[in-house]
Amino acid sequence: MSLRRLPLALRLALREMRGGLRGFYIFLACIALGTGAIAAVNSVSSAVTRAIATQGQALLAADVRFELNNRAATADEKAWLDGLGTVAVSTRLRSMARLPDGSDQTLVELKAVDGLYPLYGALETEPQRPAAELLAEDGSVHGAIVAPLLLDRLGVSVGDEVLIGTARLRIAAMLTREPDAVSEGFGFAPRLLVSEAALAASGLVQTGSLVEHAYKIRLADPDAVLPAIRERANEAFPAAGWSVRTSGNAAPALTSNITRFSQFLTLVGLTALIVGGVGVANAVRAYLDGKRPVIATFKCLGAPAFLVTAIYLAQIVLIAAVGIAIGLVLGALTPMVAMRFLAEFLPVPAEAAIYPSALLLAAVFGILTALAFAVLPLGRAREVPATALFREQGFEPSGLPGWPYLLGAAVFLAALAGLAILTAYDRFIAVTFLAAIAFAFVVLRLVAWGVTALARRSPRVNSPALRLAIGNIHRPGALTSSVVLSLGLGLALLVTLALIDGNLRRELTGNLPERAPNFFFVDVQGADLDGFRDVLKANMPDGKIVEVPMLRGRITAFNGEDVTARNVPPKGQWVLRGDRGITYARRVPENSTLSAGSWWPEDYDGEPLVSFSAEEAGDLGLKLGDTVTVNVLGRNITARIANFRTVEWESLSINFVMVFSPNTFAGAPHAWLATMIDPSATPEQEAATLKAVTNAYPTITSVRVKDALDVVNELVGQLAVAIRAAAAVALVASVLVLAGALAAGNRARVHDAVVLKTLGATRRTLITAFSYEYMMLGLATAVFALFSGGVAAWYVVARIMNLPSAFLPDVAALTVVTALVVTVGIGLAGTWRILGQKAAPVLKEL
Repeated sequence: MSLRRLPLALRLALREMRGGLRGFYIFLACIALGTGAIAAVNSVSSAVTRAIATQGQALLAADVRFELNNRAATADEKAWLDGLGTVAVSTRLRSMARLPDGSDQTLVELKAVDGLYPLYGALETEPQRPAAELLAEDGSVHGAIVAPLLLDRLGVSVGDEVLIGTARLRIAAMLTREPDAVSEGFGFAPRLLVSEAALAASGLVQTGSLVEHAYKIRLADPDAVLPAIRERANEAFPAAGWSVRTSGNAAPALTSNITRFSQFLTLVGLTALIVGGVGVANAVRAYLDGKRPVIATFKCLGAPAFLVTAIYLAQIVLIAAVGIAIGLVLGALTPMVAMRFLAEFLPVPAEAAIYPSALLLAAVFGILTALAFAVLPLGRAREVPATALFREQGFEPSGLPGWPYLLGAAVFLAALAGLAILTAYDRFIAVTFLAAIAFAFVVLRLVAWGVTALARRSPRVNSPALRLAIGNIHRPGALTSSVVLSLGLGLALLVTLALIDGNLRRELTGNLPERAPNFFFVDVQGADLDGFRDVLKANMPDGKIVEVPMLRGRITAFNGEDVTARNVPPKGQWVLRGDRGITYARRVPENSTLSAGSWWPEDYDGEPLVSFSAEEAGDLGLKLGDTVTVNVLGRNITARIANFRTVEWESLSINFVMVFSPNTFAGAPHAWLATMIDPSATPEQEAATLKAVTNAYPTITSVRVKDALDVVNELVGQLAVAIRAAAAVALVASVLVLAGALAAGNRARVHDAVVLKTLGATRRTLITAFSYEYMMLGLATAVFALFSGGVAAWYVVARIMNLPSAFLPDVAALTVVTALVVTVGIGLAGTWRILGQKAAPVLKEL
């Protein structure tokens, strides 16, 4: 019976909508904004990840790449690789580029290539000439291609000469695009491209040097060979310890980071959508309040409650569809704009494209949000009798709507949460995020209740305007709950992100450089240690030198089980990704303390033992007594976990995930890693030390920590722009919701204003009263935002990032000002028209 009336309900809904969308503009804006944010973030993410997947050969400059650390392939391994296809060899390491007169130097990411590079893609230079020609040797001088940043740092230009190790290089061209740069990861220094002959002449590759040898292969039949290439390689050379990457997974770290960042922005967009859901509820409530005569007419003509509900539900679905369509158009257009900015950093498609899966996900989020927040106001409309609708001033029925509406709202909210969790990269983060949102809604309700209770119990004041404002806060139908709920969540999110960003910048530019070493020195040969110490002491006599042996190894198994077969949480995957720095020690390293187990004796000579970082061991599910197999220099070494250490990573001192017993690597060739710590050193002393070390030992790589932190700070700044933009979307949604909340209360405000003006109140008195009211509500919301945002930021910074967290006064001041300006500004803008309302039409309904 009820279902047969649905066509009638749809027909009546469409007929009533002929008058336009008046009353639903806030509804449209909220849905469009949240849907557009989610569609835009996921469309851009899809564009980048699809580009990485489809351009795998160019990004890898090969069909498959085999990478070895600290050693070149043996003759047998190289012969096996040659049998797969055409092999291009490249070598990467960090080193110091310096001017011939020794007056200046800078860290570089050095890459040596052979004549076949690149097998796929194009190397773009200025001037543009073949790589073999640009890198050719002219007498004793080798050609080089350099990144523009290197020219700026050393103050040189194309045609000038620089030194690398013991090799002299002539800058033949400037590098504009390196095809496989993305697949090789983020570098802290500018690229310097040379030939393999130039690298050999430099003398940089020595015993224990941190060098990555890559063998990039063009296969004759990639489709037939690639699916089983890893298994074939490991079967042929089980102890090789090489890392194998195919064109189908050219940049896994970048893809993972993009996915994580897009998930974060999607959750922020979902916050905007949920905040907008409050606006949907307010808009529906205000719209139905304005439709009281129509609803009353329907009921008086015999329309059942189901038909009335169906009519307005159909309108809500249709209007939500319009808002979703607007959001999807915005989301589809965003990648076309974003590609222009991302093309400089990432491999993105130049042509326009639509990503249906991203748009579909946003559309489903949008419709679920609209329905979840519109059901309860519809249920309340259904329960109000026609007689009350004719004369009641406020659409404020008491109690909850019927159970079908409560069940419907719960189902839609559960579906919304389930979709967010199901599509999340890290479901724990998604669950935590949604729980925080739900908790915030509950707390905001309590804040509104608290503000109302305080206003009700406040002492009587002499000012009529202030007395009226306090009364407006706690009277029936007050805007207190709507305003606090509308603005609170967006402001809290803004405070959280601002505090995280501020603490990161404060740590990177202030506290961290003060605690961190001045320098890291890499590839210090054992024979050079004494002379190296003398150079440091001569230039920084008050400094502390710390030096440890350094090797590189890749974890291949836990308890004999291949690590690729383990289900490792995202938080711990970085430990297994590629090679890790490892060392051995007789005593517990500085900046770490034993948390479980015991340290081995200094003269220990039993089975190999290893000390594992406690936090990372927990992420990997390891326990005392487990075994860890590490491939070092082509040899698999299995050690038993003897203890766990709590490591102070934030100190930036020398520390390792794994520290082995000294007998584990007896006789293994290795170099040394050293730090110099002198908080009192001046920039002039640091510059002189860097120059002295580079000139005396050109094969030692020197990293000035402050320079590295500057690069990280710049990267954090770029990420902060995207995060702030996403937070701004949530804040704009809050502002829209606030406007909707005020619109929903306009009918009661009109009544109050007319009655007060009839009793002698002036417009000035009413404006002052409304200003006081909005200021108090804005201040209460700001206090909540500062508290909740501060707690959330503290948890992220102190517990997740393990960094010192501080509350920043400037963020607090900005939050209070923003809350007051928004609430007072929008509040007065919404009530200005009310103050000019004619009295007669309102008074005749009393």
